[in-house]
Amino acid sequence: MILETSRVRLRPWKDSDLAPFRALNADPHVMRFFPAPLTPEESDALAASLQERMKRHVFGLWALELPGLAPFAGFIGLNVPAFDPSLVEIGWRMHKTFWGRGFATEGAALAMEAGFSLFHLEEICSFTAAINTPSERVMQRLGMEHRPEDDFDHPALPPGDRLSRHVLYRMSKKRWAVQRERFPFLQRMRVL
Repeated sequence: MILETSRVRLRPWKDSDLAPFRALNADPHVMRFFPAPLTPEESDALAASLQERMKRHVFGLWALELPGLAPFAGFIGLNVPAFDPSLVEIGWRMHKTFWGRGFATEGAALAMEAGFSLFHLEEICSFTAAINTPSERVMQRLGMEHRPEDDFDHPALPPGDRLSRHVLYRMSKKRWAVQRERFPFLQRMRVL
């Protein structure tokens, strides 16, 4: 499945994505809100895992293509987190060259629309380290709701780690029916 607007294409992964994905995951600035940059082997293992999850759940973290700009710019999509299989999260990671241009918000809105209209999800969440204000701003631009009582310490991180505390945002199908109107490009969303 491919989801696209005029600026953003979310598509299945290709072998040619692995090298730019390694570069993305090795960039200390991109990975500053994760425990550490990834080695090439760790990056390849993550790509394989993302592709396997996509087969298992039908949806997943799609490769992000920016037509006319980049054949691979990162990933955006839906994921079931290993620590809580009752959740479906929306997430993104992009090459810093493309930050600040609305691509994360547009791609995430596209994935959110697919989650509710194509995959019939009732709720989608997003979470990140509390210090990751750039990702939190994307959640806010999407119109997601934050309730401080939902924030948590990530179970994969040691207590007291600078990244341990996470904020959690939610979007219900009902809330999205209103919020989606803020994104007119969704009217021209193509599913291939």
